[in-house]
Amino acid sequence: MYSAYQRINNIFALLSTCIFALLGAIALSSFVFTADPKGSLSIGSLKVYPGRSPHFKQLRKEYAFVNFEVHADLSPLFHWNTKQLFVYLGAEYTSADGTRNDVVIWDRIIRRKEDANLNVKGRNKYEFRDVAVSFKNVTPAHYTLKYNTMPYVGVLTYSEAARTDNAIPFPLAQERV
Repeated sequence: MYSAYQRINNIFALLSTCIFALLGAIALSSFVFTADPKGSLSIGSLKVYPGRSPHFKQLRKEYAFVNFEVHADLSPLFHWNTKQLFVYLGAEYTSADGTRNDVVIWDRIIRRKEDANLNVKGRNKYEFRDVAVSFKNVTPAHYTLKYNTMPYVGVLTYSEAARTDNAIPFPLAQERV
């Protein structure tokens, strides 16, 4: 009739089909459980200072320093298929040559629902500079708090939790005291 290899092959084929059907159902169910958390974002101060490039000592650049305050409750995003969240604060502006920029200045990985209530008052984590030498003739920046939901099974989803109401202009560079 059937050999042992054929029977084992049929069993594994059935099990793999069932597992992939289950994983597909889990991935599709992530679209059913949607949450839209909102938060608040305020920019305390924005200062621009001249400095030297770390790679080319003779090249002078301008660096921006942003003090911000973030309040957001992202715990509704956690359900049985959420592995972790990647939360980041970005600055969106257009440089003098017309290039649209979206720069990440702060981020955090949230792995537990208990840590998903953000109350952060801080300064940019990463160096914030324009590709050009200076921030002159740069449009004012909008700051946004965005998140990326990483599921165990399924598609990564991106969304926005907060945005500044008004665009914040870059001040002129000042010497450090």
